[in-house]
Amino acid sequence: MPSVRSNTSTMTQVSSGGVAFRKCGKHVQVALISVGEARRWQLPKGTVEKDETNEAAAVREVREETGIQTEVVSQIDRIEYWFYTSAAGKRTRHHKFVYFFLLRALSGDIRNHDHEVNESRWVEINAALKMLKFENEKRILRRAKEAIEGRG
Repeated sequence: MPSVRSNTSTMTQVSSGGVAFRKCGKHVQVALISVGEARRWQLPKGTVEKDETNEAAAVREVREETGIQTEVVSQIDRIEYWFYTSAAGKRTRHHKFVYFFLLRALSGDIRNHDHEVNESRWVEINAALKMLKFENEKRILRRAKEAIEGRG
């Protein structure tokens, strides 16, 4: 791990997100979002607000970023990672925790996502595993797949 200089502060961040899924015949589809200039594919997630539970934040973030209303089935797992930002010449180290939930799609329109998202799309679950940018999110999706198939 890189050394931390004394002018670097550390912040903890907590986010929640989910694997929103629906069954289409024999196939399972999940909602993915494309974000950033690189248009990377990832699972929907965002910051837990004050006095909000992780579960409520996951449902809210998935609704905002995909247009899909969901219900919580179960918690999948928690991931954590570190990253740095710089603003006004000050470097900040962030320790981020993200709680992911398995979410059953109830209603909504995938086109009704917010402005932070380039595109939201239903993707067959095996294809989604190939599209995701981050290995830790691929691990989350594999665990969700096991749960959906009744093995987890």
